[in-house]
Amino acid sequence: MIKFLTSFLIVVSFLLSHGYSLEKDIDKDSFRLFAGNSNPDLAQEVANILGVDINEAEVGRFHDGEIKIKINDNVKGKDIYILQSVCTTKDASVNDNLMELYLLIRACKRSSAKRIVAVIPYLGYARQDRKYSEICPISASDIAMLLEAAGADHIISLDMHSAQIQGFYHKAIVDNLMIHFLVVPYFVRKDLSKVAVVASHAGAITRSIKFIDGLNRYNIDSRLVVCTALPQKNRTADIFLIGDVKDSDVLIVNDMCDTGKSLVAAAKELKKSGANKIYACATHGLFSHDAIDKIKNSDIDEMIITDSIPLRQDLPNNITQISIAPLIAAAIKKTQKGESLSNLYQY
Repeated sequence: MIKFLTSFLIVVSFLLSHGYSLEKDIDKDSFRLFAGNSNPDLAQEVANILGVDINEAEVGRFHDGEIKIKINDNVKGKDIYILQSVCTTKDASVNDNLMELYLLIRACKRSSAKRIVAVIPYLGYARQDRKYSEICPISASDIAMLLEAAGADHIISLDMHSAQIQGFYHKAIVDNLMIHFLVVPYFVRKDLSKVAVVASHAGAITRSIKFIDGLNRYNIDSRLVVCTALPQKNRTADIFLIGDVKDSDVLIVNDMCDTGKSLVAAAKELKKSGANKIYACATHGLFSHDAIDKIKNSDIDEMIITDSIPLRQDLPNNITQISIAPLIAAAIKKTQKGESLSNLYQY
């Protein structure tokens, strides 16, 4: 109940702070909202906020496991929004959900949709965003080619793994929504003091600076600390801190949490270095294997994640999930009205 109220208050705060209302100036007949099977609860919450129904589409399987798509609505000349995270769920693999998205886009494209907007809260295959060896794909770029070839005109995603991924799209418009302005007010209510915002790796520095700027807007003095791991052969990586966390409340920032190994190790090192309360924020909770148990038994006092990926098990008391539905709904509303999404980042 406490976690539900926390998420509800964040949602209400966001809606009120952005003056959100179900205005009549949006022609609800001009667009259609569809969803695959990856995150039906989030899709329904977005539809409820927008005051529309999720349009009927049969997204199932043939007996051999092939994806079967049938759209039971007229999409000709309409703007189409397809909400689908490219992630692993209880009943499907990341590849299944990617193929659902691809075929939904193709079905709408073949039926003369006016514009197709792929709303992808979690965009999988983003971690391989450059060549790590001589012979390997740049998966993030190849997925971009796939979605553009399918017919996606616009991509709306949430906290992409790296900024350069937006440059992999040469035809589609890309909006990369961030959650710092949604989460920072929550941490402000914690009455933090002497705050150290920890970038869990070098690539997280820009993301961490956004949190620092947000905290500074609330007159909370904060500074950047970088936590980096030096891999060691046949043993656990050595962790180094660049910056001081002694007697500080700490906020570890990252885009995702997969196995939880690096996060838990970083929290342990921070506690050894004299940190007080340790908080963490990861937009996407992948939680592979025993990640949740690792976090439950770690030095992390509280971790915030979003519902960009549906949970596959219950959460312990030190993990709180908040809803991104109001952010997604606002982005869809502004896109449909032809407005900029920039003011979504205002506190």
